[in-house]
Amino acid sequence: MIEVIPNWHPVFVHFPIAFATASVLFFVAAKFFKGKTLAAQYFLAGRWLLWGAAIFAFIAAIFGWLAFNSVKHDETGHLAMTLHRNWALSALVALTLLAALDTWSRRSARIPTWGFLILLIGAWLLVASAAWHGGELVYRHGLGVMALPDVHEEENDADHDSAGHEHTHTH
Repeated sequence: MIEVIPNWHPVFVHFPIAFATASVLFFVAAKFFKGKTLAAQYFLAGRWLLWGAAIFAFIAAIFGWLAFNSVKHDETGHLAMTLHRNWALSALVALTLLAALDTWSRRSARIPTWGFLILLIGAWLLVASAAWHGGELVYRHGLGVMALPDVHEEENDADHDSAGHEHTHTH
């Protein structure tokens, strides 16, 4: 099995999150400014960002699969990774289907329908949930990090940081 060091999944995963969020905002702006000159530009930006979200979700999924098979984890971590994977794959499918629907319907000159906006917001919620669960993997389970700090070793140095500045820790 290919081992990814460093793990590239976190590098690419931020693009679909940002692009999906921006796509929703631009499509909503296009709907809000319906009939105004900016609406067509907002709509076009929303379409490009939707495609960008789908493409980068696919790239992140590839590196996520490699990480899923190479990151050391226990049974609890495995369950958390599986949950993250399921949300992420659902988001990938939703973004891809919406991008294909947008292209298939050739809606380049029209303002998005409420139905399309609701589906897009639903896809964005899938992305947000996958992102949340991905954050849980790192910050709650410590997966994918090279080393965790030894807090017991740091207790002796708790009153000084690396620059020698004093501060206190609450335990």
